[in-house]
Amino acid sequence: MQRGSDRLSVHRDDEMKHELQGLLRSGHPTRTEEWNDPEPTAEDDPEVARGPVTPSRGPTYLEALRLELARTLTRGTFPANPRELSRALRRANAPDALVERVEELPHKERFGNVQQLAQALTGPGAAGRAGPE
Repeated sequence: MQRGSDRLSVHRDDEMKHELQGLLRSGHPTRTEEWNDPEPTAEDDPEVARGPVTPSRGPTYLEALRLELARTLTRGTFPANPRELSRALRRANAPDALVERVEELPHKERFGNVQQLAQALTGPGAAGRAGPE
């Protein structure tokens, strides 16, 4: 039964099914026109840094921490000391574990951006604090 609201006619539907039949059966493009296929990678294409993200290679702990900090802190927050940063994190409803780690940093230190803060939280002096939360 046809309702009349179809965007394509019955003939065009059959034609499109026939065009896709080879692709669906083979799993790869079956067109004879080269211009219609995806372009392969070239020799001078840039390499992806550290390879593609796969289930076995997720973001490092530093990258994950930096992302979490960037979600809650704005550019206007910096430069700041740990006390100012912990206040900003609390206002943004950041996880308590993250706020506590920032409060443990030396009070006289100032951070100019999220990267510096993340490095301080995961650096050699932060050995007792590093690791997933």
